[in-house]
Amino acid sequence: MTHIADIVARAAKTLMFSEPFYGLFLVGLNKKYRKDLPTAGVSKNGIGIQLAINPDFFEGLPEKHRIGLLKHELLHVSMGHLILRDRFEDHKLFNIAADLEINQYIDEEYLPEGGITMEMFKDLDLDRRAGTTYYYEKLQQACEDGNCPNLENILKQMDGNSQYDHPTWDEFEDLSEADKKLIEKQIEHQLKETADATEKRQGHIPGELAEIIDRLRTIEPPSFPWKQYLRRFVGNSSISYTKKLRRKYNKRYAANPGLKIKFKNHICVGVDTSGSVSNDELKEFMNELCHMHKTGHQITVVQCDTQIVSVEKFNPKKDWDIKGRGGTDFQPVVDHYNEKKEYTALIYLTDGEAYSPENCPNNTLWVHSSSNYCNINEDLPGQKIQLN
Repeated sequence: MTHIADIVARAAKTLMFSEPFYGLFLVGLNKKYRKDLPTAGVSKNGIGIQLAINPDFFEGLPEKHRIGLLKHELLHVSMGHLILRDRFEDHKLFNIAADLEINQYIDEEYLPEGGITMEMFKDLDLDRRAGTTYYYEKLQQACEDGNCPNLENILKQMDGNSQYDHPTWDEFEDLSEADKKLIEKQIEHQLKETADATEKRQGHIPGELAEIIDRLRTIEPPSFPWKQYLRRFVGNSSISYTKKLRRKYNKRYAANPGLKIKFKNHICVGVDTSGSVSNDELKEFMNELCHMHKTGHQITVVQCDTQIVSVEKFNPKKDWDIKGRGGTDFQPVVDHYNEKKEYTALIYLTDGEAYSPENCPNNTLWVHSSSNYCNINEDLPGQKIQLN
């Protein structure tokens, strides 16, 4: 997938120059290339999000349409549509209403062919620059009145996997309310961090997002619960196995009296010792490992710069010192993980500035230092969170 990753990176670079906020926001999102999608969409990535792209579709687009498609997906994330849709009864109408809201902020020449525009619904006399709820209610009324042929035609085409559907959003519907809240917090945190980074680079906050950013900064500044995310990730990494017990049959138990289901979790924690992770961040991260250790998780800490400098079982009573302080190479820790069959997940504390490793396990979480958020390698496989 290197070829399509390079194409996406070029489009992101162009977006970075023309609209820095969206370019920086895009850099911070995981990417997943999936041929089962009609176009692209934002999908679930553990307890987080990622940008899913059909590589064949994306490669076949003109450059302007690639940029427009990326901005389209970023606007959906920024406007909160992923979680918001579940509050509306008719998901098809919501999909159209959401596209009506965000596509007004994309130059029409950048929209891929068939993109939803205001001109498609001239009969409804819609207000411009209104919110998704307004458009949803107007479309709902049009369905009842039967006075918009274009709407009827689009609805007929929506079979769950058309260009007007958002099939990846279905992945968020079965999440618990706690997990939905966690994803919302993650998005809010990323929006605020991106806005701060944009202004540091003398860029401007897009007008369509100014009100959202202002709210996050003043009324309810988001504090991303990275510790909660980390705990959920570790909890979801457990594997189960059955153990036979030498016990006689007990009438109180209806089935399998001699079997006990147990859960195993052995976390490999890679620590980037190149000097980019501050001592305060390391201390806070190790404190969180103490919590995981107390709840029964087995942890092995692997310190590495360009090569592994130590492999130790986690000891909560130990004062951890950084060893190495050289360059950064993720491959040695990934190779160590793959050689040891007992690990169930990989967590890597780093600034994210290094080449992506080969054969990286699917169950990987990159924990990025707060000082280097916008310089991370966006192609690192797995989930990403930031210390704050």
